[in-house]
Amino acid sequence: MKQRPANKRPRTGAGAASRALPWRALASRWAPGTLRGRLSLVALTTAALLMVILTVAFNTVVRLRLQHQADDELRTRATAVAATVDTGGARVRLLETPGEELLDANVWIYDSGRLLEKPPTAGATGPLTRAAGALAARGGPGCLTSGAHGPVRLCARPVPGDRTGATVVTALDLTPYRSSADTLLFASLALDAVMLACTYALTRLAVGRALRPVRTMTGQATRWSAVASGERFGSAARPDELARLGGSLDALLDRIRALLRHERQLTRELSHELRNPLARITAELDWLRSRPRSADETLAAHDAMADAAHSMRTICDTLLDDARDSAAAVPGTGEVVSVLRRLADRAAPDRPEVEITVGGPGEGLVAGVPDAVLERIVGPLLDNALRYARSRVEIRAGARPGGVRVEVGDDGPGVPASFAPQLFLPGRRADPGDGHGGAGLGLPLARRLARSAGGEVRHEEAGAPGATFVVGLPSG
Repeated sequence: MKQRPANKRPRTGAGAASRALPWRALASRWAPGTLRGRLSLVALTTAALLMVILTVAFNTVVRLRLQHQADDELRTRATAVAATVDTGGARVRLLETPGEELLDANVWIYDSGRLLEKPPTAGATGPLTRAAGALAARGGPGCLTSGAHGPVRLCARPVPGDRTGATVVTALDLTPYRSSADTLLFASLALDAVMLACTYALTRLAVGRALRPVRTMTGQATRWSAVASGERFGSAARPDELARLGGSLDALLDRIRALLRHERQLTRELSHELRNPLARITAELDWLRSRPRSADETLAAHDAMADAAHSMRTICDTLLDDARDSAAAVPGTGEVVSVLRRLADRAAPDRPEVEITVGGPGEGLVAGVPDAVLERIVGPLLDNALRYARSRVEIRAGARPGGVRVEVGDDGPGVPASFAPQLFLPGRRADPGDGHGGAGLGLPLARRLARSAGGEVRHEEAGAPGATFVVGLPSG
């Protein structure tokens, strides 16, 4: 006994997707890759659909109109033939009239279904005669199309005033009309092809001209972003769409320029801040190589290098945190006086002839920033004071309403009045040739870090010689 085969389920899921995938891949392969090509293809497809609809509608109307003309001619001929039929006597008879041979062409005359007259070329039982008889048997006016010997149109017309049911049927060959309709169809298709070609060419030309400013703006934006140029698109007169695009590109270029400027500033600040601890490490290594050292001296040198390395790591972490706009969000507090004393002890060996003093209310003063951030704020101010001081640098800490106040003063030449407005601008120095080191980045860095922590750094005009900088920070 044969077993029935199990019903096979149609494959779905991955199988159907794998079968559909080649079609999608083929469509994506042949789809235009440019916006210009896609818009041209959309315009061509839309125009093609519109042309097809218009062509079908036009040719349908033309064929109906030609058929209506043929029916009018047949009715006219039937009326003329009916005028030659005499129905006044007992029998229907045909009157002799001039041009009778023209009227008899393709004309059938019936009397109550009996054939009285037919065309000489038509047989008594031919297909056209049968079609004419069927049309006359209907009674009343009417038309039909027969395809027995090509397309032939037949129309029936009862004889007016007839009491015996006489009917005239006329026929007309539709071949010339169909030929005219076919000619119009081919002409309309050729016109459609020309119109589609013109539509595609004009669309590509128009879209290309419309997108030319976009290509130009893209190239300009690429060049300007590579060199952080200050040129922008907003000054030129453009259409609304391109003006909005130009505004977006200008905003993007401004962000790129700000990022590049911030990156360069971060690099300068890192190099500026890492210079001192790196110099300490280099000096300790030079001293170790220059002459033999005792065990205590070697241990002290190692401690100094370790402290400098730790300082470099702290500097990097602090600057990178600030670069990520996270310095103000880092929780923590710092003991102000202990941080200031640590900074003073670390900076004292750089200029042993300068006395550094730290004054404050003891260990009770707490700032609302971590020790590392406080060091990076006050450190550049102390380095600047040591660079210009003659014999004394004084650091004073105290409380203020809602926060703490730190002053760093020296007995140097002070800040020239003409240079005071540029004091906190990056890379600016009052006298680059004064023999002092520095790149003009310490004071801007101190102010930026203080502001990111909710504080401020300012230069205080004082009548005493030297310069005094005041740091205001929130309390911890």
